[in-house]
Amino acid sequence: MVKRLKKLQKFNWVVLILIFLVVVAGSFVRVTGSGMGCPDWPKCFGYWIPPTEASSLPADYKEAYVEGRVQKIEKFARFLSGIGLDETAAKIKNDPNLLTEQEFNAAKTWTEYVNRLCGFLAGNGMLLALVWLLIVYRKRKFILLSLLNLVIMGFQAWFGSIVVASNLVPWTITVHMLLALVILAIQLYLIHLIGKEIELHSDSLRKSGDSPVYYVPKWMYWLIVLSMLITTYQIFLGTQVREMIDEMTIQGVTRQGWSSQLGLPFFIHRSFSWMVLIFIVLIAWKNEQGEKIRPIRWLFIILTVELVSGIVLVYGNMPGIVQISHLVFAVILFCIFTLMLFRLKIARS
Repeated sequence: MVKRLKKLQKFNWVVLILIFLVVVAGSFVRVTGSGMGCPDWPKCFGYWIPPTEASSLPADYKEAYVEGRVQKIEKFARFLSGIGLDETAAKIKNDPNLLTEQEFNAAKTWTEYVNRLCGFLAGNGMLLALVWLLIVYRKRKFILLSLLNLVIMGFQAWFGSIVVASNLVPWTITVHMLLALVILAIQLYLIHLIGKEIELHSDSLRKSGDSPVYYVPKWMYWLIVLSMLITTYQIFLGTQVREMIDEMTIQGVTRQGWSSQLGLPFFIHRSFSWMVLIFIVLIAWKNEQGEKIRPIRWLFIILTVELVSGIVLVYGNMPGIVQISHLVFAVILFCIFTLMLFRLKIARS
């Protein structure tokens, strides 16, 4: 039983890595402006393996894809109206950018295709994990969590098609990112529960710390919770800042002018980063005097790298590769915080 559970847990770690790769690939797509590299979904220019030259496409491919996008947007607008978002629906339907189709660019097409391939691998990994649970270890809570995450992943894939069809309307990109965080959190919780089940069936594994419980003072527990909430909000603000950069790029503002025009969201984003650093420095200092909990050490290291990348972004005028690393480290922070909160317990006085 324990061996099977450990294999199941390892496989779900692999699935988590695949989900994380989707986030990384999505960030690369965003930075390179490849989001419209494939104008249709799930295929790319009508192919399962996209073309490498424009000569492979019909002469009227732009008109054909604009027409298909408009039909999809009308359906999405009806959905938004159905849940009471009439103003948002009208704004999307009347967006003139929806009638603009980009020129074929092989590099951008294949960048977006790799992003979709990562999503395909992650989705199928989640499906295999669910089948594994149904056949080998039929525990209801595990099955429901795995099924829920697979459904959200499916919704995320569908919503990705909306992001493409809406010509990357900014708020849809933010929702897309937040859904990715939800998927990561559920996957981590599933891994955590499997670890607890391993402990339940093996005293030796519990003693060896295979699925540890961390006991911390009450003040430290709530400071870690607060730091996680701020970090999650930081990721949300970061997507807002990125959307503002996209708008400035469309308006012709050069990289040199970005940091001076980002306004209040950027100021809050920067200020909250230093706040979290102060919290984590305090937590790390107390941790080194006491339990020396390894994830807290990792929080401090990753947060330091994250802040350095943020400084480089501002004073280096937003270099693309640093934008990717900035998001990647932010998501790693979110994952460490999430897994820690599943394992943290308030120590009794």
